[in-house]
Amino acid sequence: MEKGYSHSRTREHRLKRNKRRLMLIAIVLFVAGCITFIAIKVSDSKPHAPTQELAKKTDSVSKDSSKVKASAGANDKAASPKNDPGVEDGAFVEKYLNQQMLGKMPDGADGKKVAYLSFDDGPSVTVTPQILDILKKQKVKATFFIVGKEANENEHTRNLIKRIVKEGHAIGNHTYSHNYKYLYPNRRVNTDHVMQEIEKNNQVLKSILGPEFSTRMIRFPGGHMTWNRRDPQGMAALDKVLLQKDYHQVDWNVLTKDAEGRSKKAPALINQFMRSVKGREKAIILMHDTYGKEETAKALPQIIEYLKKQGYEFKVMK
Repeated sequence: MEKGYSHSRTREHRLKRNKRRLMLIAIVLFVAGCITFIAIKVSDSKPHAPTQELAKKTDSVSKDSSKVKASAGANDKAASPKNDPGVEDGAFVEKYLNQQMLGKMPDGADGKKVAYLSFDDGPSVTVTPQILDILKKQKVKATFFIVGKEANENEHTRNLIKRIVKEGHAIGNHTYSHNYKYLYPNRRVNTDHVMQEIEKNNQVLKSILGPEFSTRMIRFPGGHMTWNRRDPQGMAALDKVLLQKDYHQVDWNVLTKDAEGRSKKAPALINQFMRSVKGREKAIILMHDTYGKEETAKALPQIIEYLKKQGYEFKVMK
């Protein structure tokens, strides 16, 4: 009996001792937790120097980025055709012609007479210099739809491209080869072939004028209206690609017929032009500066004088 009682007291004493140890451990852990919490709060209230420096750099980068964006926006605005009174946005001309060809009143009809002189199929070393000399003398600008193969023919033709740009004229893309059989096999619009030719011509122009050169203006050999009638589905597919790439195709609503039928003398070209331009508020005029078009150069001064007397202003298309 005495032995059992002694064993019971020993066990009770051991349990009390264990409880005291557990309480002591709990107190120590609580105190340690409080100290850690206080240390963290103090640290958060005073950022370390590296953190402050990083914040400053981030803020600086953010401000610089904003300045770059603002500057880029200003440059884009300055380069926009809308801010140059002598330049017409190609998208405007494209829409104007499309609506006019559908028999609708164009959205851009505002009573102001504007003439857009355009020359296709060049450059040529025989006719293009004459055209440029006349335009310079008349103080008029024009848009040249360039064939890449002709532009890259030799040093003289490459220099003509440079002169066109230097004298303030605009350049459009008239494909690289102007080869109907490749562009429109079996009299059908081949989107892949046309886009290959457009991009190839772009590369030629960049090689001459520098990598920063670009043009949004496209004119199809034979004209968009012609191939839209012959192959509406094919042209619709091509139009979709052009839209995605921000290209704008432009045809014409005035012509001298210097590339239709038999060769014509300057007086016949002028008469045809006057019949064609009658009633046109926005006159997109088609002529050619390729080889054999010397009569076009002869007719050009009278065409320009007529337009001036009729109250037209002159713009290029970009």
